[in-house]
This record gives sequence, structure tokens and C-alpha cells, in this order.
Amino acid sequence: MRRTLDDYREFVDQSVLDEIDRLAGRLAGVRCLHVDSTALGGGVAELLASLVPLLENAGITSEWAVFQGSEEFFRATKLVHNALHGLSSKLPDNLDELYRAQAFANLPLVAPEQDFVILHDQQPLGLAAHRGGGGRWIWYCHVDPTSAQTNVWDLLVPFIAACDLAVFHLSDYARELPCLEYFMPPGIDPLSDKNRPVSQEENRKALEQTGLIDVDCPLILQVSRFDRLKDHAGVVDAFRLIRRERHCRLILAGAADDPEGGDVVDELRNVTKKDTDISVLLVDPDSHLTINSLQRRADVIVQYSRREGFGLTITEAMWKGKAVVVRPTGGLATQVSPEDTGLHAWTPEGLARQVLYLLANPADAARLGRNGRETVRRRYLLPVYLRNWLRLLLLLGKKW
Repeated sequence: MRRTLDDYREFVDQSVLDEIDRLAGRLAGVRCLHVDSTALGGGVAELLASLVPLLENAGITSEWAVFQGSEEFFRATKLVHNALHGLSSKLPDNLDELYRAQAFANLPLVAPEQDFVILHDQQPLGLAAHRGGGGRWIWYCHVDPTSAQTNVWDLLVPFIAACDLAVFHLSDYARELPCLEYFMPPGIDPLSDKNRPVSQEENRKALEQTGLIDVDCPLILQVSRFDRLKDHAGVVDAFRLIRRERHCRLILAGAADDPEGGDVVDELRNVTKKDTDISVLLVDPDSHLTINSLQRRADVIVQYSRREGFGLTITEAMWKGKAVVVRPTGGLATQVSPEDTGLHAWTPEGLARQVLYLLANPADAARLGRNGRETVRRRYLLPVYLRNWLRLLLLLGKKW
């Protein structure tokens, strides 16, 4: 269903909508193309599914193209993804050639009349080496690159340098690049199936499908793709400490839409097979209502990632007024202010201690949840994200 800005009036301040109107008037007729590597699954695809129609509603001709690649290419770029997060990865010797060849095969995605071409993350970045025409090119990095392996970063820099601008979620992610850098956090759509209010019947059906409808004890939840960077094993260690003092359940929920996802799920199920109070819940990438219902049912939501570009699953949890505990990495530290919008924990022992505190102090948990929801309303909802995009396009496209 195509939504308009009017549908979001109840969520954001009128000043945000007024600024969108002013900026959109100055950008009328501009053509904008977003390119990412998947149409379904992951935070970028969810962002674009909501952002692109709203850009259209604001008068910006907007398209979304999905970069196609071979199995070899996506295995290689998963290694690049890991290396960008600081993990040691044995990269294929032909990686540069692979990038350029796959980009050349995808060139038909980019029409020469585009005013802006936005390449999301590193998979389609090779397209920049083949750019032509007079449009502006933007690379949007959705991960924290500050610990990137030098050999991988050096490989990507020539492609980034071919762009006019690099966008990062946080100013902490700034790099010394031969192009402009800009900092813009993402946002969530309060009307999407992942975040909208859920009826009792929808909630019942969603939880019934997970087998968790009759859970009558506190529920601790982590939602994330099954990726070792999310440190599910650390959450399991913390939960085993928690249950010594409190009867409760742990749900690790997410999709395995990742080259390593199946292995991570198998490992987790193997190490938790004797833990009847731990569920490793594999869901489809489009199971948005299921995730929504689980987040609303949870008593405490955690995100214990070793690295996190921004962490929209915690944004979603805060929007639902939930008490959250995070390892304060990347965007998680930005979103969750200790004792204000949530709690921090660096170790499994610390994570257990913070979760137990929230379970024992429901009034304080509710206060943190209210503050978190208001923070998301002011900073991280879709209309705010749209406004920030329009500011960026106007800044970069000087002819407008």
C-alpha cells in the first residue's frame, strides 16, 4: 500500500512536515536511483521499501534497483563485510576483478538521465568505476567501518573516490576519503508491518505460529540475522546466568539470509539443545508481523552485537516502549543512553545483571521504555529520515 506524508502526521512534529514541503518544492522533478543487493531481508531493503514510495510522494522521481551477482560474488562480498567489521578474512585473489566484472554486468540498471545514484553498502560499489553522465553519485555505508582491515579498505577506496559523497550513519565513522563525507542515521516506518500496532487476533496468530503463545513467564528477546557478529552465543551465556535467579525464556529470532546464516543456526541449536527454555527461531525475511508480535510480547529486548552499523532492531524495540539492554557498539551506543533510554552491558555477566534489574524493577523499565519511544519519535522515524534525505540531495545537487 502506497502511503503519503499525511499518513504520518500523528507521529512527527508539524515542523518536520513543513520542512519536507519546502525542500521537496525545490527538488521537484529530480530523478533518484537507489541500488542495493537484495529486495527482501535486512535493514537496507526495509529502509528502501518505505523510503522510495515516500520520496515519490514528495515529488522526487525515485527508483529502486537490485544489484545481481553470482554465488561466488556474494560469498566474496560476505568476506568483505566481515573484514569491514575488523574480522580477519582470507579474500579471493581476484576480488578486484570480481567487483569490476559484476558491476559491468549490472550497468544497465543505471540510466544516464539519473540526477542522483545512491549505492547502498559495498556490493554494488563497483558501479562507481563505470559512472558516466552528469548526475551525482553517493555511496551509503550502513556498517561501522572504523575497524576495517586495511587491505579491504584499500580495495574499496578507489570505488568510493569515484563517488561525489560518502554517507555514514554516525560522525564517529568518518574516514579520510578523497570525497565529501556526510552523516545521517536511518529511520523506521511506524506504519510498516514490523512497527504498526497489532490487533489481538494478529498477535495471537503470529505467536501461535512460533509455538510461544502460552509462555507465561518473562520473555527475553534478541532479534537479528544469524551472523556471528551478533554474538548470539554471548546472549546464551548471559541467559544461563539469569535463569539461576529468575524463571524466564530466551528467544533468539531472525532470518538466515546470509551466506553464513545456516551454519550459525546449526551451531546455536547444537549448543542449546538441552536448554528447553531457549528457542532459536528461524523466520523468513518477510516475517514482519511475527517479529512485531514477539517484540511486543517481550519483557526485555537485548542487542549484544560485537559490531553494529546502527541497530534498527533496537530502534524498533524502543518505538514499542520496551526496556532494552545493548552492548554499546556503533549506533547502539548512540540510541541507548544509560539510565535514560536503556542500559549498557559489555560482558555476559553485565548483560545478565542488567536484565535481572529490569525484570525486578518494572516501573523503571517502563520509564526507560517511554523515554526510548520519544527519542525514536523525534529522531528516527521515517518522515525525519525523509527530511534528512531531502536536505542532503539539495546540498549535493547545487543546480537546484
